[in-house]
Amino acid sequence: MAQHKPFGPAGELWIPPGGGMEFGESATECLVREFKEETNLEVQVGSLLFVHETHRNSIHAIELFFEITHYSGEVKTGTDPELSSDNQILRDVKFISQEKINKMPVEMLHNVFNYLKNKEGLISFESLLRINEKYIS
Repeated sequence: MAQHKPFGPAGELWIPPGGGMEFGESATECLVREFKEETNLEVQVGSLLFVHETHRNSIHAIELFFEITHYSGEVKTGTDPELSSDNQILRDVKFISQEKINKMPVEMLHNVFNYLKNKEGLISFESLLRINEKYIS
């Protein structure tokens, strides 16, 4: 998970690594690049898990969530190359257990966690069906 400040009602927001696509880049190429930039990890991208559409403030985004099938390297907080060193929003990256995610206030988590029956179900079939019914139909 990647911690971004000063976003969210709590002033910090933990989200899965990812970001905006560059022109001509595929979704999986984007995810590999974003993981490297944000976490220093090399990842292999698996199946598309679900699509999430969000409308927040002036942002309208379509987010694609993929399974990561393998990673290598040592996790290390990276930077956003589009932002100057004075304006970095990425503050921390780390693996967070599902048990700890379950104990985090929802306002500190990406809003996709609000749509799951439980936070453990991020990649469970039951939770994917719930997201699909509400947001992709």
